[in-house]
Amino acid sequence: MAAQQQAMVAVVVIREYDAKKDCHAVETVERRCESGPSGKLCLYTDHLGDPLCRIRHSPSHLMLVAELVLVGDEKEKREIVGMIRGCIKTVTCGTVKSGSDERVPIYTKLAYILGLRVSPSHRRMGIAENLVRKMEKWFTDSGAEYSYMATEKDNLASLNLFTGKCGYKEFRTPAILVQPVFAHRVRVPRRVAVIRLSPHDAETLYRRRFSSSEFFPGDIDAVLNNRLNIGTFVAVPAGSYAAATWPGSDGFLDRPPESWAVLSVWNGKEVFNLEVRGASRLRKALTGMTRVVDRALPFLRLPSVPDFFRPFGFHFLYGLGGEGPEAASMMKSLAGFAHNLAVDSGCAVVATEVAGTDPLRRGIPHWKRFSCDEDMWCIKRLREAHPYFDWTKSLGGEPIFVDPREI
Repeated sequence: MAAQQQAMVAVVVIREYDAKKDCHAVETVERRCESGPSGKLCLYTDHLGDPLCRIRHSPSHLMLVAELVLVGDEKEKREIVGMIRGCIKTVTCGTVKSGSDERVPIYTKLAYILGLRVSPSHRRMGIAENLVRKMEKWFTDSGAEYSYMATEKDNLASLNLFTGKCGYKEFRTPAILVQPVFAHRVRVPRRVAVIRLSPHDAETLYRRRFSSSEFFPGDIDAVLNNRLNIGTFVAVPAGSYAAATWPGSDGFLDRPPESWAVLSVWNGKEVFNLEVRGASRLRKALTGMTRVVDRALPFLRLPSVPDFFRPFGFHFLYGLGGEGPEAASMMKSLAGFAHNLAVDSGCAVVATEVAGTDPLRRGIPHWKRFSCDEDMWCIKRLREAHPYFDWTKSLGGEPIFVDPREI
């Protein structure tokens, strides 16, 4: 009589990602999660062979995988069915009055959750929640005081998980602004001078003027000195300052012009690439024609659609700020300058993220069809660090600093 076949036992194990053996399996799950319905446009992400690329440049980071282990018939089968990424840093969460009656930043240790994926065939099994709980355990063990995540406002599954099961609350709704990179170069007005700052000067300017902004990173020097940082640029009225006569950021801030603006550029092209799939031949042909015309007649400065249907790179603008009645106009000039940097780098888009109420937003060129008016950030208090301050209850409305290491 043949022995009865042993029943299979399934166990989901949450463990740390192993780059040597897990890379291919993780990329397989990513592809499964990004597969869209037939006939629909879908955005695919290529991590360029590095699943850690979106957290690698953070001061402290971790990636966990959910591994399904099937045991039976004296055999064992293992399959990665989910993953989550997280990182921790020190940021500004508010301000308090100092002895001189000036407002100084309150710093906190903030954790960020991103890249949560569960294979479509293994959803509704509690795997996503278990991944979040395990990541939060690492956060608290590492001393983090708050955790936050970002998702699309209409991603109900993600919102239900975080706000319904994991104790997060809706917190901020910044706008993601995306501008295609045209074949022609954008003209920067002659009345505006654009000056490139050294990393040291950029750090001085950011710490003196923007360290009170929400999410401002305490290690801004590490961001500005990162190899992916293309540079920091200031726009001023022509004749007020020039590169040859730049007095340093301290001198500039002691005697600023009436209006000015600043931004930094991050090379996202070296982190990951994007690709739009599912487009019809007609759509591809029509967008291709816009590029042909733009290249043939650049002096007309006609808008054209980049080739989104092949892997493309992007530049990310961060650290946007400025002062004065013409600050938004100065920002528009800087955005044009950044567009031309992207042309030289062969990127397809320039993107940024700003607070929805930021007055500089109207100076940032973007296409509405590619942008998102309200990204959803949700936050959770992990432990009580400041007994008289709870960041989750603050109203916001101030500018935010979006760290390019977390895009």
